[in-house]
Amino acid sequence: MKIDARGKQCPLPVIEAKNALKDAEKGEVVEILVDNEIAVQNLMKMAEHKGLASASAKTGDREYLVKIVAGDSGEEALKKLEEEAALEPEKKDERRRGMVAVISADHMGEGDPVLGRLLLKGFLYALTQQDKFPETLLFYNSGAFMTVEGSEALADLRFLEESGVEILTCGTCLNHYNLAEKLAVGQVTNMYEIAERMTHADLLVKP
Repeated sequence: MKIDARGKQCPLPVIEAKNALKDAEKGEVVEILVDNEIAVQNLMKMAEHKGLASASAKTGDREYLVKIVAGDSGEEALKKLEEEAALEPEKKDERRRGMVAVISADHMGEGDPVLGRLLLKGFLYALTQQDKFPETLLFYNSGAFMTVEGSEALADLRFLEESGVEILTCGTCLNHYNLAEKLAVGQVTNMYEIAERMTHADLLVKP
């Protein structure tokens, strides 16, 4: 099964691939043609999340091919690992499950933007001092500036990531601000996954 997703904005390539995988038979290879590396990363991450075998290659100028093998063998393997983990002594988890923090700008609140940037830096540091960290941090729009090279919040974000916090930055936003090559912490994501994380959150925090 082949999908031509060139020229399509995220999260369309991921959505079309997920729909194709639902219809595909076990072991069938779904091929997705895209025109940017962000789309490749999003597709590969989706496949990894589902436990599916995948591979990618650059096939031309601004042309990439992603192959994903449909089937549930990966999910079965993940289930087995989860069952084995349940038998092990519980490890201390510093995160609060279901809490998602959303950073949609490079500043916090309204008013003086200089003050706003200082407040946001302070907020991200304050997160590192909490008894429980968020499960996920989402960065989009100008919030993408917080996760790239030169950000004053990198040390705090790296500490949170090392503590198990999932840090996701919108790929379309990174491209818009020409920051795609400067991401310094966390992973690239798409609007489908951002919407999924937000709608499934038990507690949504937006400074």
